[in-house]
Amino acid sequence: MITHAVTFLSLEHITVRYLDKTLFSGLDWSVNTGEHWAITGPGGSGKTALLNTITGKFNVINGGIHHHYYDAYRQHHNITDPYFSYRDVIAQVGHHHTFKNRSNTTTDFYYQQRFNSMDSSDAPTVREYLYGETTATPEDTPLLQPLHITPLLDKELIKLSNGETRRVMIAKALLQKPLLLMLDNPFSGLDIQARKDFSEMVNKIIANGTTVILVTSPTEIPENITHVLTLDAGRITGKYTREEYLKLPVPAIVTQNAHIDEEKLRALVKPVVPQFDTIIRMEHVKVQYGEHLILDDVNWIVKPNEKWALLGHNGAGKSTLLSLITGDNPQAYANQLFLFDRKRGSGESIWDIKRKIGFVSPELHQYFQAGSNCLQVVVSGFYDIIGSNRAGTPEQLQHAASWMDILGIADHMKQPFKGVPESVQRLTLLARALVKEPPLLIFDEPCQGLDAQQKEHFKQVIDTLCSIMDLTLIFVTHYQEEIPSAVTKILKLEKGKSIH
Repeated sequence: MITHAVTFLSLEHITVRYLDKTLFSGLDWSVNTGEHWAITGPGGSGKTALLNTITGKFNVINGGIHHHYYDAYRQHHNITDPYFSYRDVIAQVGHHHTFKNRSNTTTDFYYQQRFNSMDSSDAPTVREYLYGETTATPEDTPLLQPLHITPLLDKELIKLSNGETRRVMIAKALLQKPLLLMLDNPFSGLDIQARKDFSEMVNKIIANGTTVILVTSPTEIPENITHVLTLDAGRITGKYTREEYLKLPVPAIVTQNAHIDEEKLRALVKPVVPQFDTIIRMEHVKVQYGEHLILDDVNWIVKPNEKWALLGHNGAGKSTLLSLITGDNPQAYANQLFLFDRKRGSGESIWDIKRKIGFVSPELHQYFQAGSNCLQVVVSGFYDIIGSNRAGTPEQLQHAASWMDILGIADHMKQPFKGVPESVQRLTLLARALVKEPPLLIFDEPCQGLDAQQKEHFKQVIDTLCSIMDLTLIFVTHYQEEIPSAVTKILKLEKGKSIH
Protein backbone atom coordinates (compact mmCIF):
# COMPACT_ATOMS: atom_id res chain seq x y z
CA MET A 1 0.00 0.00 0.00
CA ILE A 2 1.41 3.37 -1.04
CA THR A 3 0.87 6.24 1.36
CA HIS A 4 1.11 9.75 0.04
CA ALA A 5 2.99 12.39 2.01
CA VAL A 6 0.87 15.18 3.44
CA THR A 7 2.36 18.59 2.74
CA PHE A 8 2.83 20.70 5.86
CA LEU A 9 4.37 23.84 4.32
CA SER A 10 5.25 24.71 0.74
CA LEU A 11 7.25 27.55 -0.82
CA GLU A 12 6.41 27.57 -4.51
CA HIS A 13 8.76 29.41 -6.85
CA ILE A 14 8.99 32.43 -4.55
CA THR A 15 10.85 35.64 -5.25
CA VAL A 16 11.50 37.76 -2.17
CA ARG A 17 12.81 41.31 -1.95
CA TYR A 18 13.78 43.34 1.09
CA LEU A 19 14.59 47.04 0.74
CA ASP A 20 16.46 47.17 -2.60
CA LYS A 21 17.81 43.63 -2.51
CA THR A 22 16.49 40.38 -3.97
CA LEU A 23 16.91 37.72 -1.28
CA PHE A 24 15.48 34.72 -3.16
CA SER A 25 14.49 34.18 -6.76
CA GLY A 26 12.38 31.22 -7.90
CA LEU A 27 12.95 29.24 -4.68
CA ASP A 28 11.04 25.96 -4.26
CA TRP A 29 10.87 23.94 -1.04
CA SER A 30 8.27 21.87 0.75
CA VAL A 31 8.07 20.32 4.21
CA ASN A 32 5.88 17.26 4.70
CA THR A 33 4.08 16.36 7.90
CA GLY A 34 6.48 14.42 10.11
CA GLU A 35 9.58 16.06 8.63
CA HIS A 36 11.87 18.32 10.66
CA TRP A 37 14.53 20.36 8.86
CA ALA A 38 17.90 21.87 9.64
CA ILE A 39 19.05 24.72 7.40
CA THR A 40 22.81 25.15 6.96
CA GLY A 41 25.06 27.24 4.75
CA PRO A 42 27.81 29.86 4.86
CA GLY A 43 27.33 33.25 6.50
CA GLY A 44 25.08 35.51 4.44
CA SER A 45 23.57 32.61 2.47
CA GLY A 46 20.01 33.53 3.47
CA LYS A 47 19.27 31.13 6.33
CA THR A 48 17.75 33.70 8.71
CA ALA A 49 16.06 35.47 5.79
CA LEU A 50 14.32 32.21 4.88
CA LEU A 51 12.88 31.90 8.40
CA ASN A 52 11.77 35.53 8.29
CA THR A 53 10.12 34.95 4.91
CA ILE A 54 8.11 32.01 6.27
CA THR A 55 6.89 34.12 9.21
CA GLY A 56 5.76 36.87 6.82
CA LYS A 57 8.36 39.50 7.70
CA PHE A 58 9.47 39.90 4.06
CA ASN A 59 7.30 40.44 1.02
CA VAL A 60 6.93 37.60 -1.49
CA ILE A 61 6.57 39.41 -4.83
CA ASN A 62 6.26 36.28 -6.99
CA GLY A 63 5.15 32.74 -6.26
CA GLY A 64 3.51 31.87 -2.97
CA ILE A 65 3.88 30.34 0.47
CA HIS A 66 1.16 27.90 1.52
CA HIS A 67 0.69 27.16 5.21
CA HIS A 68 -1.17 23.87 4.84
CA TYR A 69 -0.87 23.13 8.56
CA TYR A 70 -2.80 26.32 9.30
CA ASP A 71 -5.58 25.40 6.89
CA ALA A 72 -5.87 22.02 8.62
CA TYR A 73 -5.92 23.71 12.02
CA ARG A 74 -8.80 25.97 11.01
CA GLN A 75 -10.82 23.00 9.81
CA HIS A 76 -10.62 21.39 13.25
CA HIS A 77 -11.02 24.48 15.44
CA ASN A 78 -13.85 26.97 15.78
CA ILE A 79 -11.99 30.28 15.38
CA THR A 80 -14.03 33.44 15.95
CA ASP A 81 -11.18 35.98 16.05
CA PRO A 82 -11.20 37.72 12.62
CA TYR A 83 -7.51 38.60 13.00
CA PHE A 84 -6.36 35.04 13.73
CA SER A 85 -3.77 33.95 11.14
CA TYR A 86 -1.00 31.43 10.55
CA ARG A 87 1.29 33.70 12.57
CA ASP A 88 -0.66 32.71 15.69
CA VAL A 89 0.46 29.08 15.39
CA ILE A 90 4.11 29.81 14.58
CA ALA A 91 6.84 30.60 17.11
CA GLN A 92 10.21 31.94 16.03
CA VAL A 93 13.24 32.39 18.26
CA GLY A 94 15.87 34.67 16.78
CA HIS A 95 19.27 35.87 17.92
CA HIS A 96 18.09 38.94 19.78
CA HIS A 97 15.52 39.64 22.43
CA THR A 98 12.68 42.18 22.21
CA PHE A 99 12.35 42.71 25.96
CA LYS A 100 10.72 45.94 27.18
CA ASN A 101 10.72 47.80 30.49
CA ARG A 102 7.74 47.74 32.88
CA SER A 103 7.23 51.50 33.01
CA ASN A 104 6.64 51.99 29.31
CA THR A 105 6.13 49.17 26.84
CA THR A 106 7.86 51.19 24.15
CA THR A 107 10.98 51.81 26.23
CA ASP A 108 13.85 49.57 25.18
CA PHE A 109 16.59 48.42 27.51
CA TYR A 110 19.88 50.28 27.32
CA TYR A 111 23.22 48.50 27.47
CA GLN A 112 24.39 49.47 30.98
CA GLN A 113 20.92 49.00 32.55
CA ARG A 114 21.58 45.42 33.70
CA PHE A 115 24.40 46.62 35.96
CA ASN A 116 22.51 49.52 37.60
CA SER A 117 20.30 48.24 40.42
CA MET A 118 17.93 51.24 40.37
CA ASP A 119 17.27 51.07 36.64
CA SER A 120 17.32 47.28 36.34
CA SER A 121 14.38 47.08 38.76
CA ASP A 122 12.26 48.61 35.97
CA ALA A 123 12.79 45.44 33.94
CA PRO A 124 10.28 42.59 34.29
CA THR A 125 11.38 39.35 35.91
CA VAL A 126 11.54 36.08 34.00
CA ARG A 127 8.41 34.96 35.83
CA GLU A 128 6.46 38.06 34.69
CA TYR A 129 7.72 37.70 31.11
CA LEU A 130 6.75 34.04 30.84
CA TYR A 131 3.58 33.84 32.94
CA GLY A 132 2.24 37.34 33.57
CA GLU A 133 -0.12 37.35 36.55
CA THR A 134 -0.79 33.60 36.50
CA THR A 135 0.58 31.15 39.06
CA ALA A 136 1.93 28.74 36.44
CA THR A 137 5.50 27.45 36.78
CA PRO A 138 7.98 25.63 34.51
CA GLU A 139 7.11 22.41 36.38
CA ASP A 140 3.68 22.62 34.71
CA THR A 141 5.35 22.23 31.30
CA PRO A 142 7.60 19.16 31.15
CA LEU A 143 9.18 20.36 27.87
CA LEU A 144 10.71 23.32 29.71
CA GLN A 145 12.61 21.21 32.25
CA PRO A 146 15.80 20.81 30.14
CA LEU A 147 16.01 24.62 29.98
CA HIS A 148 16.46 24.93 33.77
CA ILE A 149 14.23 28.00 33.96
CA THR A 150 13.13 27.68 37.61
CA PRO A 151 16.32 29.19 39.15
CA LEU A 152 15.90 32.22 36.85
CA LEU A 153 12.25 33.04 37.64
CA ASP A 154 12.90 35.93 40.05
CA LYS A 155 15.78 37.39 38.04
CA GLU A 156 15.19 40.59 36.04
CA LEU A 157 15.36 39.96 32.30
CA ILE A 158 18.08 42.57 31.88
CA LYS A 159 20.38 40.69 34.27
CA LEU A 160 20.31 37.44 32.32
CA SER A 161 23.49 36.26 30.68
CA ASN A 162 23.53 35.74 26.92
CA GLY A 163 22.93 32.01 27.31
CA GLU A 164 20.22 32.48 29.95
CA THR A 165 18.44 34.96 27.66
CA ARG A 166 18.41 32.37 24.88
CA ARG A 167 16.90 29.73 27.19
CA VAL A 168 14.15 32.13 28.36
CA MET A 169 13.27 33.11 24.77
CA ILE A 170 12.93 29.45 23.82
CA ALA A 171 10.75 28.82 26.88
CA LYS A 172 8.47 31.71 25.85
CA ALA A 173 8.13 30.21 22.37
CA LEU A 174 7.27 26.75 23.74
CA LEU A 175 4.58 28.16 26.03
CA GLN A 176 2.75 29.33 22.89
CA LYS A 177 2.32 25.63 21.94
CA PRO A 178 3.11 26.35 18.28
CA LEU A 179 2.45 23.97 15.40
CA LEU A 180 5.69 25.20 13.78
CA LEU A 181 8.72 26.16 15.87
CA MET A 182 11.56 27.94 14.06
CA LEU A 183 14.91 28.41 15.79
CA ASP A 184 17.73 30.60 14.48
CA ASN A 185 21.14 29.27 15.62
CA PRO A 186 19.74 28.15 18.98
CA PHE A 187 23.07 26.74 20.19
CA SER A 188 24.85 30.11 20.00
CA GLY A 189 25.73 31.43 23.43
CA LEU A 190 25.07 28.14 25.21
CA ASP A 191 27.74 26.34 27.19
CA ILE A 192 28.56 22.66 26.59
CA GLN A 193 26.02 21.26 29.05
CA ALA A 194 23.30 23.66 27.92
CA ARG A 195 23.89 22.63 24.28
CA LYS A 196 23.45 18.95 25.24
CA ASP A 197 20.31 19.77 27.22
CA PHE A 198 18.89 21.86 24.41
CA SER A 199 19.56 19.21 21.75
CA GLU A 200 17.68 16.70 23.90
CA MET A 201 14.87 19.22 24.35
CA VAL A 202 14.53 19.64 20.56
CA ASN A 203 14.24 15.86 20.29
CA LYS A 204 11.44 15.91 22.90
CA ILE A 205 9.65 18.81 21.15
CA ILE A 206 9.67 16.81 17.93
CA ALA A 207 8.48 13.66 19.72
CA ASN A 208 5.65 15.78 21.18
CA GLY A 209 4.33 16.54 17.68
CA THR A 210 5.64 20.06 16.96
CA THR A 211 7.28 20.58 13.57
CA VAL A 212 10.76 22.09 13.92
CA ILE A 213 12.84 24.06 11.42
CA LEU A 214 16.16 25.30 12.73
CA VAL A 215 19.17 27.16 11.38
CA THR A 216 22.34 25.60 12.70
CA SER A 217 25.92 24.67 11.93
CA PRO A 218 26.60 21.35 10.14
CA THR A 219 28.07 19.93 13.36
CA GLU A 220 25.09 20.73 15.63
CA ILE A 221 22.06 18.93 14.22
CA PRO A 222 19.81 17.29 16.85
CA GLU A 223 19.13 13.57 16.39
CA ASN A 224 15.42 13.84 15.58
CA ILE A 225 15.96 16.28 12.70
CA THR A 226 14.98 14.26 9.60
CA HIS A 227 16.15 16.48 6.73
CA VAL A 228 18.76 19.09 5.88
CA LEU A 229 18.46 22.04 3.47
CA THR A 230 21.68 23.70 2.30
CA LEU A 231 21.77 27.30 1.07
CA ASP A 232 24.37 29.49 -0.59
CA ALA A 233 23.87 33.08 -1.78
CA GLY A 234 20.07 32.80 -1.60
CA ARG A 235 19.93 29.56 -3.61
CA ILE A 236 19.11 26.05 -2.47
CA THR A 237 22.17 23.89 -3.10
CA GLY A 238 20.85 20.65 -1.65
CA LYS A 239 17.90 18.86 -0.06
CA TYR A 240 18.89 15.75 1.89
CA THR A 241 17.58 13.24 4.34
CA ARG A 242 19.58 13.27 7.55
CA GLU A 243 21.29 10.03 6.56
CA GLU A 244 22.25 11.38 3.13
CA TYR A 245 23.64 14.57 4.62
CA LEU A 246 25.76 12.81 7.23
CA LYS A 247 27.38 10.72 4.49
CA LEU A 248 28.54 13.81 2.60
CA PRO A 249 32.25 14.64 2.88
CA VAL A 250 32.96 17.37 5.42
CA PRO A 251 33.72 20.52 3.39
CA ALA A 252 37.25 21.77 3.90
CA ILE A 253 37.69 25.18 5.46
CA VAL A 254 38.81 27.41 2.62
CA THR A 255 41.42 29.75 4.04
CA GLN A 256 42.53 31.75 1.02
CA ASN A 257 39.88 34.35 1.85
CA ALA A 258 41.10 34.33 5.44
CA HIS A 259 44.53 35.60 4.46
CA ILE A 260 45.33 38.93 6.06
CA ASP A 261 47.40 41.43 4.15
CA GLU A 262 50.12 41.82 6.76
CA GLU A 263 51.86 44.63 4.94
CA LYS A 264 48.62 46.60 4.71
CA LEU A 265 47.92 45.89 8.37
CA ARG A 266 51.39 47.06 9.46
CA ALA A 267 50.89 50.26 7.47
CA LEU A 268 47.52 50.84 9.15
CA VAL A 269 48.44 50.38 12.81
CA LYS A 270 50.67 52.60 14.88
CA PRO A 271 53.26 51.02 17.20
CA VAL A 272 51.93 50.73 20.75
CA VAL A 273 54.20 52.42 23.26
CA PRO A 274 54.15 50.54 26.61
CA GLN A 275 52.37 52.82 29.08
CA PHE A 276 51.20 50.61 31.92
CA ASP A 277 52.70 48.23 34.44
CA THR A 278 49.37 46.41 34.97
CA ILE A 279 46.29 46.42 32.77
CA ILE A 280 43.89 44.84 35.30
CA ARG A 281 44.27 44.00 38.98
CA MET A 282 41.36 42.61 40.98
CA GLU A 283 41.67 41.86 44.68
CA HIS A 284 38.90 39.87 46.41
CA VAL A 285 36.27 41.32 44.06
CA LYS A 286 32.66 40.68 45.06
CA VAL A 287 29.48 41.67 43.20
CA GLN A 288 26.05 41.04 44.67
CA TYR A 289 22.49 42.05 43.72
CA GLY A 290 20.18 41.54 46.69
CA GLU A 291 20.63 37.92 47.69
CA HIS A 292 22.23 36.97 44.37
CA LEU A 293 26.01 36.65 44.69
CA ILE A 294 27.37 37.01 41.14
CA LEU A 295 31.14 37.27 41.77
CA ASP A 296 32.71 35.85 44.91
CA ASP A 297 36.31 36.69 45.95
CA VAL A 298 37.76 37.02 42.44
CA ASN A 299 41.49 37.74 42.20
CA TRP A 300 43.03 38.40 38.79
CA ILE A 301 46.06 40.23 37.42
CA VAL A 302 46.47 40.95 33.69
CA LYS A 303 49.80 42.32 32.53
CA PRO A 304 50.44 44.21 29.26
CA ASN A 305 50.60 42.04 26.13
CA GLU A 306 49.08 39.00 27.86
CA LYS A 307 46.44 37.03 25.97
CA TRP A 308 43.70 35.49 28.14
CA ALA A 309 40.74 33.21 27.54
CA LEU A 310 37.87 33.83 30.00
CA LEU A 311 35.82 30.66 30.29
CA GLY A 312 32.83 29.46 32.31
CA HIS A 313 29.29 28.13 32.12
CA ASN A 314 26.25 30.31 31.38
CA GLY A 315 25.63 32.49 34.43
CA ALA A 316 29.13 31.94 35.86
CA GLY A 317 29.69 35.71 36.07
CA LYS A 318 31.73 36.38 32.92
CA SER A 319 29.64 39.30 31.65
CA THR A 320 29.57 40.90 35.12
CA LEU A 321 33.36 40.57 35.39
CA LEU A 322 33.77 42.25 32.01
CA SER A 323 31.34 45.04 32.98
CA LEU A 324 33.63 45.99 35.88
CA ILE A 325 36.51 46.37 33.44
CA THR A 326 34.62 48.31 30.76
CA GLY A 327 33.29 50.84 33.30
CA ASP A 328 29.64 49.83 32.89
CA ASN A 329 29.12 48.46 36.41
CA PRO A 330 28.92 50.92 39.33
CA GLN A 331 29.91 48.18 41.80
CA ALA A 332 33.48 48.66 40.54
CA TYR A 333 33.78 51.54 43.03
CA ALA A 334 33.04 49.26 45.99
CA ASN A 335 35.87 46.87 45.10
CA GLN A 336 39.66 46.79 44.97
CA LEU A 337 39.86 47.18 41.21
CA PHE A 338 42.78 48.74 39.35
CA LEU A 339 42.62 49.47 35.62
CA PHE A 340 45.61 50.76 33.68
CA ASP A 341 47.53 51.36 36.95
CA ARG A 342 44.73 53.45 38.51
CA LYS A 343 42.29 52.45 41.20
CA ARG A 344 38.68 52.79 40.10
CA GLY A 345 37.17 55.85 41.75
CA SER A 346 40.44 57.78 42.00
CA GLY A 347 39.34 60.55 39.67
CA GLU A 348 39.31 58.92 36.24
CA SER A 349 36.11 59.12 34.18
CA ILE A 350 34.30 56.26 32.48
CA TRP A 351 35.45 57.77 29.17
CA ASP A 352 39.09 57.61 30.25
CA ILE A 353 38.61 53.87 30.69
CA LYS A 354 36.61 53.23 27.53
CA ARG A 355 39.18 55.12 25.46
CA LYS A 356 41.69 52.38 26.25
CA ILE A 357 39.39 49.42 25.50
CA GLY A 358 38.03 47.88 22.31
CA PHE A 359 34.95 45.78 23.05
CA VAL A 360 32.91 43.25 21.06
CA SER A 361 29.87 41.51 22.54
CA PRO A 362 26.90 39.54 21.17
CA GLU A 363 24.58 41.85 23.13
CA LEU A 364 26.23 45.08 22.04
CA HIS A 365 24.91 45.36 18.50
CA GLN A 366 21.27 45.16 19.62
CA TYR A 367 21.59 48.69 20.97
CA PHE A 368 22.58 50.45 17.74
CA GLN A 369 19.98 52.61 16.04
CA ALA A 370 18.17 51.05 13.11
CA GLY A 371 19.19 53.83 10.71
CA SER A 372 22.96 53.53 11.19
CA ASN A 373 24.99 52.15 8.31
CA CYS A 374 28.01 49.90 8.89
CA LEU A 375 30.57 52.69 8.44
CA GLN A 376 28.77 54.86 11.02
CA VAL A 377 28.86 51.96 13.49
CA VAL A 378 32.62 51.58 12.98
CA VAL A 379 33.21 55.33 13.36
CA SER A 380 31.24 55.31 16.63
CA GLY A 381 34.19 53.37 18.07
CA PHE A 382 36.19 56.60 18.15
CA TYR A 383 33.62 58.12 20.51
CA ASP A 384 32.86 55.07 22.70
CA ILE A 385 29.15 55.73 22.29
CA ILE A 386 26.70 53.03 21.26
CA GLY A 387 24.62 54.24 18.36
CA SER A 388 26.47 57.54 17.90
CA ASN A 389 25.43 59.32 14.72
CA ARG A 390 28.48 61.60 14.67
CA ALA A 391 29.69 61.89 11.12
CA GLY A 392 33.36 61.53 12.03
CA THR A 393 36.26 63.50 10.62
CA PRO A 394 37.58 62.70 7.11
CA GLU A 395 40.60 61.06 8.77
CA GLN A 396 38.37 58.92 11.00
CA LEU A 397 36.18 57.89 8.07
CA GLN A 398 39.24 56.87 6.07
CA HIS A 399 40.72 54.94 8.98
CA ALA A 400 37.39 53.16 9.61
CA ALA A 401 37.11 52.28 5.91
CA SER A 402 40.64 50.84 5.97
CA TRP A 403 39.77 48.55 8.86
CA MET A 404 36.62 47.38 7.04
CA ASP A 405 38.80 46.65 4.01
CA ILE A 406 41.24 44.60 6.14
CA LEU A 407 38.30 42.57 7.49
CA GLY A 408 36.79 42.02 4.05
CA ILE A 409 33.57 43.96 4.61
CA ALA A 410 34.30 47.18 2.66
CA ASP A 411 31.40 46.43 0.28
CA HIS A 412 28.94 46.86 3.18
CA MET A 413 30.07 50.32 4.32
CA LYS A 414 26.94 52.17 3.23
CA GLN A 415 24.48 49.38 3.97
CA PRO A 416 22.18 49.55 7.04
CA PHE A 417 23.84 47.76 9.95
CA LYS A 418 20.59 46.02 10.91
CA GLY A 419 20.10 44.82 7.32
CA VAL A 420 23.40 43.05 6.66
CA PRO A 421 24.02 39.38 7.50
CA GLU A 422 24.86 38.48 11.08
CA SER A 423 28.44 37.67 10.08
CA VAL A 424 28.95 41.14 8.60
CA GLN A 425 27.50 42.71 11.78
CA ARG A 426 30.06 40.79 13.86
CA LEU A 427 32.97 41.90 11.70
CA THR A 428 31.66 45.48 11.70
CA LEU A 429 31.75 45.46 15.51
CA LEU A 430 35.29 44.06 15.38
CA ALA A 431 36.31 46.97 13.16
CA ARG A 432 34.60 49.33 15.64
CA ALA A 433 36.70 47.86 18.45
CA LEU A 434 39.93 48.19 16.49
CA VAL A 435 39.71 51.71 15.07
CA LYS A 436 41.19 53.28 18.21
CA GLU A 437 43.94 50.64 18.31
CA PRO A 438 43.43 50.38 22.09
CA PRO A 439 45.86 48.67 24.49
CA LEU A 440 43.12 46.26 25.67
CA LEU A 441 40.76 44.26 23.47
CA ILE A 442 37.82 42.40 25.03
CA PHE A 443 36.02 39.94 22.77
CA ASP A 444 32.92 38.46 24.40
CA GLU A 445 31.80 35.52 22.22
CA PRO A 446 32.77 37.40 19.04
CA CYS A 447 32.30 34.41 16.72
CA GLN A 448 28.56 34.02 17.25
CA GLY A 449 26.86 34.02 13.86
CA LEU A 450 30.05 33.28 11.91
CA ASP A 451 30.47 30.19 9.75
CA ALA A 452 33.62 28.01 9.83
CA GLN A 453 35.39 30.06 7.15
CA GLN A 454 34.59 33.34 8.87
CA LYS A 455 35.71 32.01 12.25
CA GLU A 456 39.02 30.99 10.72
CA HIS A 457 39.31 34.42 9.11
CA PHE A 458 38.55 36.09 12.43
CA LYS A 459 41.15 34.01 14.27
CA GLN A 460 43.80 34.84 11.67
CA VAL A 461 43.01 38.54 11.99
CA ILE A 462 43.43 38.34 15.78
CA ASP A 463 46.61 36.26 15.61
CA THR A 464 48.11 38.55 12.99
CA LEU A 465 47.20 41.62 15.07
CA CYS A 466 48.77 40.05 18.13
CA SER A 467 51.95 39.29 16.22
CA ILE A 468 52.26 42.90 15.00
CA MET A 469 50.91 44.95 17.91
CA ASP A 470 51.53 44.90 21.66
CA LEU A 471 47.94 44.07 22.50
CA THR A 472 46.38 42.75 25.67
CA LEU A 473 43.50 40.38 24.86
CA ILE A 474 40.60 38.88 26.82
CA PHE A 475 38.68 36.33 24.74
CA VAL A 476 35.39 34.76 25.89
CA THR A 477 33.91 31.69 24.21
CA HIS A 478 32.12 28.40 24.84
CA TYR A 479 33.95 26.74 21.92
CA GLN A 480 37.56 25.65 22.39
CA GLU A 481 38.26 25.76 18.64
CA GLU A 482 37.43 29.48 18.48
CA ILE A 483 40.27 30.52 20.80
CA PRO A 484 43.08 32.23 18.83
CA SER A 485 46.53 30.64 18.89
CA ALA A 486 47.91 33.78 20.54
CA VAL A 487 46.01 33.01 23.77
CA THR A 488 48.33 31.50 26.40
CA LYS A 489 46.49 32.09 29.71
CA ILE A 490 43.10 30.99 31.04
CA LEU A 491 40.82 32.30 33.79
CA LYS A 492 37.81 30.08 34.47
CA LEU A 493 34.79 31.20 36.47
CA GLU A 494 32.64 28.66 38.25
CA LYS A 495 29.56 29.94 40.09
CA GLY A 496 31.21 33.33 40.50
CA LYS A 497 34.55 32.04 41.79
CA SER A 498 37.81 32.31 39.85
CA ILE A 499 39.78 29.18 38.96
CA HIS A 500 43.20 29.87 37.35
